[in-house]
Amino acid sequence: MAITLTESAAKQIQCQLAKRGKGIALRIGVKKVGCSGLAHTFDYADEIRANDHMFESHDARVVVDADSLSFLDGSRIDFVTEGLKQMFKFDNPNVESECGCGESFNVKAKAEAAKA
Repeated sequence: MAITLTESAAKQIQCQLAKRGKGIALRIGVKKVGCSGLAHTFDYADEIRANDHMFESHDARVVVDADSLSFLDGSRIDFVTEGLKQMFKFDNPNVESECGCGESFNVKAKAEAAKA
């Protein structure tokens, strides 16, 4: 199981943690929302919890809770600029479809089965 970061995403994580003045990683996960079912979540990680998994790329760390890992396994996270908008962008091999607004997604059966 793995999650990787592009160099751009790693630099953004390092910058945000430095600006915040504390934290060890970016915490990512999924939550049930929207018209397709799941959405990515982002927060700061100040500690590693018992059910967390940590991944490191380009000297930056990402923390994922065990419940979200099956939905995110194999993902590559980038930080992109699209027009005036800057955001973390997931290349997630588990996504089967996304809603029209791009806020939520469905996962393939194997990711759903791994969660069960």
